[in-house]
Amino acid sequence: MNSTILSILLGIGGMLGWGIYDFLGGVFSKQIGSFKALFWSQLAGLMSILLLTAILSKGLNIPMQTVGLSLLAAIVYSAGYLFFFKGFEKGNVSIIAATMNLWAVFTMFFAFAFMGQRLTIIQTLGVFMIISGAMLASIDWTSLKNQTLQLSLGVREAIFGAFFFGVFWNISEIISEEIGWLLATFLVKVGIVIFLLIFSLITRQGIGLKSSPFMTNIAILLMGVIEVAAVTLVNYGLTIGDAILITPIASALSIVTITLAVIFLKDKISKLQGIGILMAIFGIIATAF
Repeated sequence: MNSTILSILLGIGGMLGWGIYDFLGGVFSKQIGSFKALFWSQLAGLMSILLLTAILSKGLNIPMQTVGLSLLAAIVYSAGYLFFFKGFEKGNVSIIAATMNLWAVFTMFFAFAFMGQRLTIIQTLGVFMIISGAMLASIDWTSLKNQTLQLSLGVREAIFGAFFFGVFWNISEIISEEIGWLLATFLVKVGIVIFLLIFSLITRQGIGLKSSPFMTNIAILLMGVIEVAAVTLVNYGLTIGDAILITPIASALSIVTITLAVIFLKDKISKLQGIGILMAIFGIIATAF
């Protein structure tokens, strides 16, 4: 199998994995609460990546500076998903998923401002499409009938989540360059679970699943495995395939999330919101070139 076909397949694998994780996150955030859904799925993800690290890693020689960066990345990542899942808990899954596409804009902004990276003309166009699309998708257009203009429920939380994800991916790039994608993923997962445990104690968030149906608990744990599988496929692909193909395909994960939400949750979106969702998705693809 040549590298082009393999890159496409691995990119699709990442897109499907992350898209399904976000969709299930939206479903279970409404059923059992955003914090429980996030904590248990991330714990399951940690167990999965722990097993993978034990099999593939050749050692844990990690500089203390990198450990510190990993903890910072874990806090930022946790904050991103706490806001993201809270948005899911409040609002329409399709609209929240489309708004979260702003993470690509924040990622590129921080890379531009602090890491000296620059955009191509096509990437600049992609950023404009993402911002415009997210604006169209996030506005409750029915409110215009009442001569008001307001954001749809959960959009404010999704914007905060996108901001934190933008910070995270820049930190994650530094860590991965230092110790490789496998150890970087493992360290961040450890930090996420520790942070969420501390957060639950401080805020007195309940994490018990005793009152939840057995199949719901199984599905939440499966979420974490799916997310780690997506990370593994994409990062493996970046080491052997073509990043210019893998990255845009995988980052179009909201296509999967929105499609599943429309099919299974019967999410209702206006024509303008639908145009905005498509614009944001194509904008993400454009930022890879």
